[in-house]
Amino acid sequence: MSESQLSVTRPSPGVVVATLDNPDQRNAMSGPMTDAWTALMDDLATDRGLRVLVVTGTGSAFCSGGDTSWIAGDPAATVADLRDRMLPFYRAWLSVLDLDVPTIAAVNGPAIGAGLCLALACDLRYAASGARLGAPFVRLGMHPGMGATWLLPDVVGPARARDLLLTGRTVDADEALRMGLASAVLPAEGFLDAVLETAIGIAATAPLASRLTTRALRGGGHADLDSGLRWEALAQPVTLATDDLQEGIRAARERRAPRFTGR
Repeated sequence: MSESQLSVTRPSPGVVVATLDNPDQRNAMSGPMTDAWTALMDDLATDRGLRVLVVTGTGSAFCSGGDTSWIAGDPAATVADLRDRMLPFYRAWLSVLDLDVPTIAAVNGPAIGAGLCLALACDLRYAASGARLGAPFVRLGMHPGMGATWLLPDVVGPARARDLLLTGRTVDADEALRMGLASAVLPAEGFLDAVLETAIGIAATAPLASRLTTRALRGGGHADLDSGLRWEALAQPVTLATDDLQEGIRAARERRAPRFTGR
């Protein structure tokens, strides 16, 4: 395990894999991991070669959420003290939403509480067979945090979000797929390799078009159809004026894979 409790690899051009690496605590979000995550997001925000980010966990878990010894380690703390502690924590982990590239949560095992929120903050969520997902905040005696009351309704809808947040129950990968919490369920064997195939495919698309589409869809998309049309009437012409558009059309006509450059 790295001291930062976060490992970063680049298995293919444009693809970065961030692996939560605190297996003794089922990849709980510790202080060192949070600091390393913040630094990574800062670095990736200015990485023009980045095309897609994959987030996964070491061992049998994706992420068990916040480190409970940190969350409840000071029973005498005031509400103001706790708020000053929690808000920066939320914002640090949700900074993944500031990246303009597609992000994928490769949920290799349990994604619980804040760990589920991290997965929800990603654009796509692939779950390994046998993974479990849940937001059991109320069962621990606490209100949901890290954007759960906004992220979960955005992904699964208000009714299913009420079910998960008010009961605190966990769901298996198949139920997560049925409710839209997971984009797909993949076999546990070879799971990350299968997710990386998708990531590599995304990395091969036109970078500007990918970034603009990602930004258009974030946060539930546009407020209404007219807002969407106005965005598209600006964003689509931006891409129509690129060399990548000409390359994409040529490649389609020549029945070959396009070679996009981001220009």
